[in-house]
Order: sequence, then structure tokens, then C-alpha cells
Amino acid sequence: MTMKKNNQFLGLALLTTIGLNACQSQQAKELPNILWLTSEDNSPLLGCYGDVFATTPNLDQLASEGFLYTHAYANAPVCAPARNTIITGVYANSGGHQHMRSYYQKSDIIRLFPEFLREKGYYCTNNSKEDYNIAAEQSDSIWNESSGNAHYKNRRPDQPFFAIFNSTISHESSLHKWVPTEELRHNPVEVQLPPYHPDTPEMRHDWAQYYDKVEDMDTWIGEKLKELEESGLADNTIVFYYGDHGGVLGRSKRFVYETGTRVPFIVRIPEKYKHLFPAEKTGSKINRLISFVDLAPTLLSIIGVEIPDYMQGDAFLGNQKTADPQYACMFRGRMDERYDMSRAVRDQRFRYIRNYMPYRIYGQHLNYLWKAPSMPSWEQAYLNGECNEQQSIFWNTKPAEELYDTENDPWEVNNLAEDPNYSEVMERMRKANNDWMIRIFDTGFIPEAKRNMMAENQPIYDLLRTGQLPLEEIIATAELATLGKKENLPQLIQLLSNNSEIIRYWGATGLLSLGPDAQSAKDPLKNALEDSSPNVVTVAAEALYYLGEEETALEALLNVLDHPDPFARTHALNAIDYTNEFTPEVQDAIMTMTEKFKDDRSPNRYDLRVVEWLLDKNNIDKSTLDTGTAL
Repeated sequence: MTMKKNNQFLGLALLTTIGLNACQSQQAKELPNILWLTSEDNSPLLGCYGDVFATTPNLDQLASEGFLYTHAYANAPVCAPARNTIITGVYANSGGHQHMRSYYQKSDIIRLFPEFLREKGYYCTNNSKEDYNIAAEQSDSIWNESSGNAHYKNRRPDQPFFAIFNSTISHESSLHKWVPTEELRHNPVEVQLPPYHPDTPEMRHDWAQYYDKVEDMDTWIGEKLKELEESGLADNTIVFYYGDHGGVLGRSKRFVYETGTRVPFIVRIPEKYKHLFPAEKTGSKINRLISFVDLAPTLLSIIGVEIPDYMQGDAFLGNQKTADPQYACMFRGRMDERYDMSRAVRDQRFRYIRNYMPYRIYGQHLNYLWKAPSMPSWEQAYLNGECNEQQSIFWNTKPAEELYDTENDPWEVNNLAEDPNYSEVMERMRKANNDWMIRIFDTGFIPEAKRNMMAENQPIYDLLRTGQLPLEEIIATAELATLGKKENLPQLIQLLSNNSEIIRYWGATGLLSLGPDAQSAKDPLKNALEDSSPNVVTVAAEALYYLGEEETALEALLNVLDHPDPFARTHALNAIDYTNEFTPEVQDAIMTMTEKFKDDRSPNRYDLRVVEWLLDKNNIDKSTLDTGTAL
């Protein structure tokens, strides 16, 4: 009797298991495959976006078969922070990863989206760029395979796949090697230059060469789509194509304009998944604002996984699709060896930009950017007095606020921020920017050296959510300080005595932004040179330098070069560069710093990049520079 009951139990269990397996198998068959084809550093320079100079037949065809998003944006205008935002579904400036290549610890609260897909049964591959701007060990097991050999063909039979193929063909580096003019397929003479670019031979040549690279990238897209067709999987596969941010000629990549953040974005959805269509007919243009922070939640929405609360984007496809958002938000932090900070908000028509380091020019010298021949040619044209007013703006300091009507000014050259006719737009978008920064706990208002000290034992994302830092007060202080209004001088001086070194930093930044109008702040600024914060000392010293206290200021800046944090040193070296001082004392301090920290194995020694530039700029032989193993 017992054996019979056991047999009945085992039989029931077996039938149940078979039923579950059949159910799971059916579910797997119904889940769509998802193929991401991504290209680097390109704005919508495609025929399907109306660019008549472009040669992109494969992407034009894909757009005719799918849906073209007209308002798609990278949240950061450079790869690593943009990719961090994609992989997490959290703005990089919320997670503390906004600075270009910084490798800080990610919060354990935040999971990387391939983990969710793999739990759902997906075979996840990446071929092959990662660049997630987090500590390497936090992403080393999220893929089934991430390499040059990774491919959806390696999965189990009937297993749904998520696969990324990333092309570097259109990357910025494609301009570093000059292609002879006679070998170009796009004629430099026929290039329609943006109004902010001077008409130099190098500028025309770089534009034409880049269009060639976009054409080559389009050919690569065609090959990947053909491979999918020949595999017999096209009818079961949703195809996404997008560029990883804008680019790539000067004032695009790294800048929070349309040219730096707007990307081509096309989705092709097979007929069997018609319920996911964002419009009734294929070939439609979708005007919804989307940005990279929306990608992770959209994937989860498509495959039926509940979107976790920590994700900050809006699903634009699937059963968790949200109403169309009113804004897309963007950010800029340190770009390699150069500090800058901007935030931007875009609605369907206007772009608002808030600059938090208005004392810096747009065109800060960046070693990597200057490798394209067009950049030094633009700089030289400006120095020669050959640039008109629009072309010269790039070489001047920034206003605190910018506003552009992108419908009537697509190149964003007419700043409407001071135009009273747009005061209501300014007020609305200024508020949207402020509300967004507070809502996401924007970490960018903490100087990088300070955030390193604060986040030594826990991720900065977690720390800010403990309530230990008065973030709203800090943001309000930064807003006040960087407006450059003389009537705020007494309040800015008072901020130098605040208990918070972050607020003292923004007080000093406000005085630096005032320039000559801060004359009466000399004594408080001199006192600030004794501050415990290297960031406060650096900004106060630079402010003093421009107020005529050159010797005192330089001494303080050189003292910061002895600081153990490489980003404190990078900050000080930036300020030293802008003083244009290269006395024997400055040179000796730089060499002493290099020798002292030559064994510092930080992932990116951006302080040494500034040192290399200073030596080049002053015609000093770099072979005298002993960097040890640092580079």
C-alpha cells in the first residue's frame, strides 16, 4: 500500500515537473530575442534622419521596417558615464559615476540589467565593449560571454538571447589618422559646416572623413542584419540600433548640446510582437522623448520583469510603458583630465543648460580631443582672428545659463537665456533641472577628491541616501554662487566660513566666478588657503591669482600638488595651467610631484596628462619626466 502511494506521488510529481518544463519551454519560445547594434560617437548623421550628405542605406532600410525615434538622447555626452547609465537604469551622476573613467564602487542596491535577463532565461552576450565606469569586479560575471567571440549562436537550442554588438568604426579615433583627400568618398568641398565651425581645410576634411566612417559603420550594420536573416531568427528578434552618444567633431562629444547628446535610435519589431509597436504602422517616426536611462526599464518591461523602484528611467515599450515624459535630462562632469560641470534639460522644443563652472572656457585643451586635425585648426583660426562671433564663443568663458529653441536654431548658437520673451520657459526649465537633481541625489556637487574621502567605506549612492549631507542646501548654494552676480558678494564671503567644506568650495567658486568684482574678498580668500580641503584651496588660490595675488596663489596651488589624492592634484594642475605660469618653481614642483607619486597605480592618472600638456605647451622635453609605472 505504501509503495503504491509512493508510486502515485512520484507519478504526480513527474507529471507536474513535465508540465512546468513544458510551460517554461513555451514561455521561452514566446520571449523575443533582442539584438542591440550600437555604434560609437555619432549623432543622427543618417539619411533616414534627413541628412542628404549621408550614405546609410542599411540604416535607412531598418528605419523603414521599424520605428525611428526623433528625440532620443544619451544622458551623458561621452561613453563611460553614458554606458553606466544604460547598464544600471540609474543616472550616472546619481550613482556617483559621472566623471569620465573613474571606476568607483557601485551600490549593491543597483543591479546591472543583464542579471535580470539571465534570471528570466536569456543567454546574454556582449561583443565586446563594456566601459561601465564602475569597479571591474562588479561587472565581471554579468554576461554569459563578453568578448570578441561572444555571439547568440553559442546559446542552447530554443534559448532566447539578448546580444550586443558594438562597432567602433565611427569612434572619435577614426579621425586621428588623416586619410588622403583623393581617397575620401565624401567631398570636403560639399560639406555643410555648422555655423560655429570655421571654414578651414582641416575642418572640412575631418567632416568628410567622418561621413565616410559613418558609411562604413552602416555597411557593418548591414552585415549584422544579414547574419540575423540567414540564421532564420529575424522573425523572432527585436532589433535596436543606437549611437552611444553624439559626436564627433569639436563641440559635440563631451558637450551637453544636441550634437553631443542626441543620438540615432531605431527599433524594428517583428509582426508577431505587434503588441509592442509604439505606432500603428512600421516606418513611423516616434516623437516621444527617450534617453539612455530608459533602456534598462524598457527591456524589463518587454520581457515581463517588474521594474525595480531604484531604476530612474521610464519604459517606452512593453506592458510597463509609461506616459510620455516631459523632459530628458543630461549631465557633464570631468572629461578625462579637465574639470567642468554642466546639467541640461530638454523638452520637445527647448534645451536648457546650467553651467556650474562658468569661469572655464568651453574649449579646454583635452589631449585626446586635440588629436583630430580640425581642433588645432579651429583654435589657430581663433588665435589668428579669423573666427566670427559665433565661431569665437567656444574659446570664451561660459554663461551660467543657456537656452536654445532647437526648432528654429538646430545648431544652438542663439542663447535666449537673457531674452525676456522666454522668461517663462527659463523659469519652467530651471525648476525642472533643480527638481531632477534633488530627486536623484545628484553627486556631482561634491568635489571629486572630497567624494573619494567620503565614499572610502561605502558607495556614494548609499551615503547620500543616509541624510548625512545637506544636499538641497549644497545645490542651492551652487546655484547662487555660479550666477556671477556682484550683489551676492557678501553672502559668498560668508560661505567661506561655513562648517561644510563642500559649501565653502561653492563659496570660493562663486568668488572665482565674479572675477575682478571680488576684490573686497581678498582677505577671506587668503584665509581660505589654509582650508583643510584641497578643492577649496585650489579654487580660492585661482580666484586670488586673478585678483593680483599671483605669488601667494601659486604657492598655495603648488602645495596641493603634494596631496595624496590624484584628483586633488589634477584639479590644482588645471588651475596652474590657466594661470599660464611656468616658472622654475612651477616646473620643479611638477617634477617633484611626478617623482613622489610615480608608483601610484590609480587606474587613470589624469594629473600626469595635465603635466604632459604643460611640458608640451612650454616646449619642455618630456623624456625628463619619470612617471614610473603610473602611465
